[in-house]
Amino acid sequence: MKMNGAKALLECLKKEGVELIFGYPGGVVLKLYDEIYKMEFPNILPGHEQGATHAADGYARASGKVGVVIATSGPGAANLITGIATANIDSVPLVCITGQVANPAIGKDSFQEIDVSGTTSPISKHNYLVKDANDLPRVVKEAFFIARTGRPGPVVIDIAADVFNTEIDFEYPAEVNLRGYSGKYPVDEKSVDEVIKAVEACKRPLIFVGGGVTSSDTSDDLREVLTRLGCPSTSTLMGLGCIDADTDGFLGFAGMHGSYGANMAIQTCDLLLCIGMRFSDRVTGRVKDFAPNAKIVHFELDPAEVNKNVHADLKVLGDLRESLPLFKNKLNESPTNFAEKFLEWKNQAVEKGLEHPFDWTEEGDAIKPGALISKISNICDDNTIVVTDVGQHQMWAAQFFKARKPRQFLTSGGLGTMGYGLPAAMGAKLACPDKNVVLFTGDGSIMMNIQELATIADNDIDIKIVIVHNFILGMVGQWQRLFYNHHYSASELKYKRDFVKIAQAMGIRGYRLTKAEELEDDLVEIMFSKGAAVIDVYVPEEENVIPMVPGGKRLDQMVLGN
Repeated sequence: MKMNGAKALLECLKKEGVELIFGYPGGVVLKLYDEIYKMEFPNILPGHEQGATHAADGYARASGKVGVVIATSGPGAANLITGIATANIDSVPLVCITGQVANPAIGKDSFQEIDVSGTTSPISKHNYLVKDANDLPRVVKEAFFIARTGRPGPVVIDIAADVFNTEIDFEYPAEVNLRGYSGKYPVDEKSVDEVIKAVEACKRPLIFVGGGVTSSDTSDDLREVLTRLGCPSTSTLMGLGCIDADTDGFLGFAGMHGSYGANMAIQTCDLLLCIGMRFSDRVTGRVKDFAPNAKIVHFELDPAEVNKNVHADLKVLGDLRESLPLFKNKLNESPTNFAEKFLEWKNQAVEKGLEHPFDWTEEGDAIKPGALISKISNICDDNTIVVTDVGQHQMWAAQFFKARKPRQFLTSGGLGTMGYGLPAAMGAKLACPDKNVVLFTGDGSIMMNIQELATIADNDIDIKIVIVHNFILGMVGQWQRLFYNHHYSASELKYKRDFVKIAQAMGIRGYRLTKAEELEDDLVEIMFSKGAAVIDVYVPEEENVIPMVPGGKRLDQMVLGN
């Protein structure tokens, strides 16, 4: 079948099951957008290319599918960079398609030309520059395969403008043949046997889960392992939802702003079973004193992550979709009654956590962030996806919103990208239209991609946007309070930002809450109303996220009060 490269690209996307793209047109992709028009291919037009990438990211995280974004050459492609880096460090499958100047103009500093391959190589799983239209079907097939297999990640396809106009005999490959990459990560059964021996010998095990459990869709296997062991558990920020927050023995998330119970359990356990996590510095505290009494076991797909930050005494390399069921089955074959053996230890870990639970102090009629997020958590059902931006509100959301399912708590973990939340929430709702989507953002973060309010209005995307408004760049201000003698250098946001009027100007309902009593009636009514809404909630400026592990300190050296 003969067709031009632009149409061929869209046919490739259809073959991969793509139902929706996020894209912004420009000069060198006009032929592509003409075919999008002819084929009536669903395209969400964002207000900014960065917004498109984060929307595709939210779509992918919520659904488990590959998110697709399109941008033109030069500044269009450059505007994807933050979103690509965000997806890369959090292992999110994207295919990012960029237009490039025509073949004769490449390398000549032509109008709107940048080296997309060179720019994105360090922040993507793989990338391509397509100069021959005949290569396009093979490249797209490979890109989707690479993005979704193994450790997921973003793949960039940069396409020369003349490729879109060139006619080819279209045939989509039936399979992928990549030298050196099969997408398969087999598990050595002997390594799992060694872990079983360690579990049978230990007295104080702790399960520690990360985002790899979400990426591999192995939460059900994990929960069966946890039920069999009956030991305490914790998670990273990216692992929230893999274990139901109400599970007996779940201590909340761990790390810099994690729970007292989780951090203390890490420091006192004698076996730390780490599953699909990468030992970020935000999790470990001072590395040399991390889990000092424990034998550390690392279940991990990516060999580069093993012993990179923390030494693992035992490692189980391979896909969690193989290693976790194998581990579960071998636990079930053991005659040991693990739940009975570890019951006292689990109770001790839970009781320790109750000494300093996540909490807030009432202060007149002021709305406290913990009270706000707890209220929303209580009124939302399990059919709710929570998205956050980055900052204090992100940590409060992790502390006070009870995530019970995987893919229910979406956040920028590794890169900490302000501006991620609004477009990601938009993408999550488009991926899962039957779910309720709530965004927690701050008065700093919301400004980063606030133009996407118009996209939400234009496409009737029903999300609730909760702005935790404290008139300061919250996390920056907290550090300045605690470590820089209250020197609020370039962090206070005192000028008037009327988010209610901004929302209304962009076609969305806006509300403002300033008193605690409004959480009981007004908030509930707004949350259950139909259609998108911005809820601007004033909270005290000097409220800190507590606990906090200061930089360079051990996990058990937490700041526990303001």
